[in-house]
Amino acid sequence: MILIDNTCISDDVAEKFFVCNLDKCKGACCVEGDMGAPLEGDEPVILDRIYEDIKPYLSPEGIRVIEQKGGYESDHDGGFVTSTVGGRECVYATWNSQGILKCGIEEAYNDGKVDWKKPISCHLYPIRVTKYESFHALNYDRWPICSPACGFGEQLNVPIYKFVREALIRAYGEEWYGQLSKAIEEKNTNQPGIE
Repeated sequence: MILIDNTCISDDVAEKFFVCNLDKCKGACCVEGDMGAPLEGDEPVILDRIYEDIKPYLSPEGIRVIEQKGGYESDHDGGFVTSTVGGRECVYATWNSQGILKCGIEEAYNDGKVDWKKPISCHLYPIRVTKYESFHALNYDRWPICSPACGFGEQLNVPIYKFVREALIRAYGEEWYGQLSKAIEEKNTNQPGIE
């Protein structure tokens, strides 16, 4: 494990490979699971604020749920998750012509319609952050639906921490990410056979 400031990073984040392969998984992480995406801090307020701007990017079913029940709901642990359509796909997900689920929020962001990319839990995936009183634990969340991403990441030689670089900087800052990269490089130098 790697310790930086108030974070504890699993070795898997440095050693395992991952690059989303949407042609294979079809965006299954937006539909599988027992609830929507976890939301942090003021993210529910942000979703309310940007709703009208992202609405054109959402599915009719997602819009219906949001307008009837809201874009997020309680996770029963004191937090919030995005709402889902019939207990399946996230209300912010939309199918493209190839049958791949895409994030409507991210599509709007890419088009310059909103200034917020998507919930940080989605952006960081496959890293899941567990927040304790004095530190954050960053772990690799293994999920069978992401097997194609593991193989693709290995083929391209992209470790998890590089795949989610932008999200890690968004969550913890450029300096923190630099410290992480340096720690991993030093660790790899001292352990022959790990690239």
